[in-house]
Amino acid sequence: QVQLVESGGGSVQSGGSLRLSCSASGFAYSNYCMGWYRQAPGEEREGVAVIDSDGSPSYTESVKGRFAISLDKAKNTLYLQMNSLKVEDTATYYCAADSTPSAPICICSGSWCSLNGLEGWGQGILVNVSS
Repeated sequence: QVQLVESGGGSVQSGGSLRLSCSASGFAYSNYCMGWYRQAPGEEREGVAVIDSDGSPSYTESVKGRFAISLDKAKNTLYLQMNSLKVEDTATYYCAADSTPSAPICICSGSWCSLNGLEGWGQGILVNVSS
C-alpha cells in the first residue's frame, strides 16, 4: 500500500494562500491517480482536485480557478496550491491515491471526484481560514 504523508496546513486569513504537500511512496503500478479530499466539521468528505500520472489535473467547481494541483514525480510529491482562500475552505484535507495496471479514471465533475483512495489515504491536515 502507498504511504502518504501530508504537510503544509495551518491558519490563514480569508484571501490568503497555503500550499499543501503529500509525499508518496510504494505505488503498485506506474499508472495512478492522486488527489485531495477535504472534510469540514459536521460535513461529508468532498473531492477537491485530482491529477493522473500523466499530469492532467481536474478540479471540483468550488475550487476551480483558485486551487492548483501538481505532481513532482522526481520527488514523489503531490502539491495543492490554494489561493484566494475562503472561510468555507476550512477543513481537514486528505491526500489519496489509486494505482491500476491501466490508466485509471482520474477526473472531477461538479462536487465529485473519481479517486477512491484504494492505495491509501494520508492522515489528514487541518486548514483553517478566518475572516
